[in-house]
Amino acid sequence: MSKPGALAQLLAWRRQVGRTLNLMVGMPEYDNYVAHMQKSHPDQCVMSYEEFFRERQEARYGGKGRVGRCC
Repeated sequence: MSKPGALAQLLAWRRQVGRTLNLMVGMPEYDNYVAHMQKSHPDQCVMSYEEFFRERQEARYGGKGRVGRCC
């Protein structure tokens, strides 16, 4: 295997590990969100990564006056 091929495989593995970790904690991928917004809602603004992350955390764990509990 050539070095460029090995580097490409390592980078692909790293991206996949990152995706897996995000999914394990319930964080959908920002890239998928952006693609969806551009395709399905081109007239609406796309949230920044920070806004997206904060919105997903609040949706999952509660926020805006909600008591921190699971149910």
